[in-house]
Amino acid sequence: MRKPVVLITGANGEMGHGLIERMAADGHEDILALDLHPIDDSLAKLCRATFVGNILDHHLTERIVSEYEVKEIFHLAALLSTRAEFTPETAHEVNVQGTLGLLQLALEQSSWRGERVKFIFPSSIAVYGLPSMETKKRAGRIKEYEWTAPTTMYGCNKVYCENLGRYFSRYYRQLAAESDRRGVDFRSLRFPGLVSAHTEPSGGTSDFGPEMLHAAARGDAYASFVREDTIIPFMAMPDAIDALLQLAEADRGDLDHCVFNIGSFSISAGEFRERVVRAFPGAEITFDPDDARQGIVDTWPEDVDDTNARKEWGWSPKYDADRAFDEYLVPEIRKRYRKG
Repeated sequence: MRKPVVLITGANGEMGHGLIERMAADGHEDILALDLHPIDDSLAKLCRATFVGNILDHHLTERIVSEYEVKEIFHLAALLSTRAEFTPETAHEVNVQGTLGLLQLALEQSSWRGERVKFIFPSSIAVYGLPSMETKKRAGRIKEYEWTAPTTMYGCNKVYCENLGRYFSRYYRQLAAESDRRGVDFRSLRFPGLVSAHTEPSGGTSDFGPEMLHAAARGDAYASFVREDTIIPFMAMPDAIDALLQLAEADRGDLDHCVFNIGSFSISAGEFRERVVRAFPGAEITFDPDDARQGIVDTWPEDVDDTNARKEWGWSPKYDADRAFDEYLVPEIRKRYRKG
């Protein structure tokens, strides 16, 4: 008999670390971790099994389903926004073809199981594309269906995969001669900029905030690639993990939507710097905007409307800006670099 597992792709990333640790602490013994690189020893011991490889490798995914019954997928693997702009064709392959392959895997596993496999997909505020700073200021809190005309490959990939997931969830083979009852229980979160005390940023265009924090904790100088008046929404990593698990556990009957905004707090890059300097006096943080990256961030909203998430599955962040810095980021990052 194949053993039932929860498949987590991109397990070595910032979110993968937090998710695996939280699920293991909650008693999950059915985690199967997949990443391009060998899974960190600290994570591997929390998993039933680990695999090293590319999500585009069909032989690898066939091997996984030959040994395990996949009952739920957290698809965290992606080529992030900054890197995607350097290799847009590769980003499309990884972010779109990789997601399509896993949706097909979920569909096949749904047939085997006789019930829909949950497919949890982290999306991003990169799906938005506001045309000007005037529009951005005027728009305020953006709803899920507004301004989804991204200017980056990563944003294009994410908004397309949201629609792919919605199709597999609600409209799969709708013109087939016989009704195809298969489908995937697709659920997606549009995350703001994420800030983790335990892992360093890895290629996101919103990483100017966490990069400030980690540089200050190490005692390194840092020059932000955005202006100090730049405002985008952020979220502490523990809230991001809570959101993934809350949405995964929500009753399908309560969900009218597949894709949800979630918010926590919005602050400017200048305010982020002030908080970091208060925590690490003498930190050398300056601003040296990169026109291209600044241009991308300027198309993202200053805040998002997460009414649907709050109403349909009870989303409520634990960390506002004060709690995020005072109770999570600063004490935890001090511990991290003290140990190092």
